[in-house]
Amino acid sequence: MTEIMIRSERLHKYYEGEVRVHALRGVDISIAKGEMVAMMGPSGCGKTTLLNCLSGLDDISNGKVWIGGKDLNSLSDNKKTELRALNMGFVFQFYNLLPVLTAVENVEMPLLLAGKSKYAKEKAKKALDMVGLSHRYDHRPSALSGGERQRVTIARAIVNEPDIIWADEPTGDLDTETSDMIMDILCKLNKKNGHTMVLVTHEDRVAERAERIIRMESGLIKRNCTKGV
Repeated sequence: MTEIMIRSERLHKYYEGEVRVHALRGVDISIAKGEMVAMMGPSGCGKTTLLNCLSGLDDISNGKVWIGGKDLNSLSDNKKTELRALNMGFVFQFYNLLPVLTAVENVEMPLLLAGKSKYAKEKAKKALDMVGLSHRYDHRPSALSGGERQRVTIARAIVNEPDIIWADEPTGDLDTETSDMIMDILCKLNKKNGHTMVLVTHEDRVAERAERIIRMESGLIKRNCTKGV
């Protein structure tokens, strides 16, 4: 039987303000362990909101979310933070690297924040080796190209050997050639290391690298298509 890593039932998200926005309208989703899924849709359709709610970065308004069988609703904020630190990695469009730190120091951060300082530097270097940056250990972000910065971000995401990698527009700020290289790395990590991956993207060429494409519209899943179907 396939092990389910990520699941939601009747997931709703409201944003309160001058106008109440119903961002997610009862989303049911199930993602298997080791699966690579791409979420697509027009701007404002709810795909990034869904990623944030599934990962526990954002609170949900109604419904249920389970990660590895754990009910996120039942966890305190501290326990959610611990779950993300130990079991998840994040890749963002604009890198979120600390400019004063070197590549190794940026990659070390998740380990240090999780209280795993022993061998942190060795593990950070190993992660950078995996994304082809052994020659950039001591470079700060300002001395790196966009593609290199994103590879540092990926190394930071995998350094804790997480079960899940969440990637929000991981190629959105890159040219086509560099985008293909980044996707090659993510696909290799998915196949070789078995990371469950959830990608938010607006690019068809990126989504086509995933095993399944989920298309969203107005806070709802409109199409859920396995590759080749």
